[in-house]
Amino acid sequence: MTDSPSSASPAFTEHRVQRDRGSIYVRDFPGGGPAFVALHGFPDNSRIYDDLIPHLATAGRRTIAVDFLGFGASDKPEGAHYSFEQQLGDLEAVVEVLGLDRIIPVGHDAGGPTAVNFALKHPKRTAAVCLMNAFYGEAPGLRVPEFIELFSNKGLKALTQHFLASPQQFAWLLGFQRDQMQAGLTEAQKARYTDFLGPIIDNNFRQRPSAGPAFAQMTYQLSNEVAANTARLLEFRRSDVPLLLIWGKSDPYLHVSVAEYMRSQARNAALHVLEAGHWPQIDAAADVARVMLASE
Repeated sequence: MTDSPSSASPAFTEHRVQRDRGSIYVRDFPGGGPAFVALHGFPDNSRIYDDLIPHLATAGRRTIAVDFLGFGASDKPEGAHYSFEQQLGDLEAVVEVLGLDRIIPVGHDAGGPTAVNFALKHPKRTAAVCLMNAFYGEAPGLRVPEFIELFSNKGLKALTQHFLASPQQFAWLLGFQRDQMQAGLTEAQKARYTDFLGPIIDNNFRQRPSAGPAFAQMTYQLSNEVAANTARLLEFRRSDVPLLLIWGKSDPYLHVSVAEYMRSQARNAALHVLEAGHWPQIDAAADVARVMLASE
């Protein structure tokens, strides 16, 4: 592990956390309190939290950014099997190796199931759960982006594998979805999307080895995971772990109604709706940090 400060980021320590196949890349920003453990969805990685982390670090809070196996700077072993169960194992491994006592898993998008299921499995090690424009089980208003729905359709596997094998066609699909995701954003937010978020997603797939296999496998299991979590809703309702929902109201897919439903199902939940899109930690980083830091 090495200390890796940069001009754009507070100082942090890098870790490689070993899994059965390959290792996970982790950035550990020092501080106190239950550590915020930031979990990404697909098709991005933990860099989506780079605008938010300085606010948390400046406030003295320990924050840990995790690239799930197969994404970002984590290993991408040939022939690896990726799953939501594996991602929960990734989080558990990070908690054990870093010796974390109690954490606040922060789940964005498809990182939501891992954050919630960690809390259900390890309630005494979970101070709270924070979700940002995420999903868990079935919910009114839940709509999957066209790009994700295409790759989650099991009947279209041959077609999606063809797209993955063609960088030009895959880039076209990404471009289409990028335009859809920017609906409702301000001009400044659209510019930040283009300058900051776009390259994170593009580089995830352009690097070699690519995040393509992990993305394809995770999206393929999406409907099964939603169904499995729907079956866990009774356990979700019984949980005493506080749930903090921070939502960008301009998300055309994971609409605020998804957050409202989750709040209605939880014993101890708070919902904060912000002027942001699907990535509130980018569109409104200071506001998100303020809510996170004031929630305890």
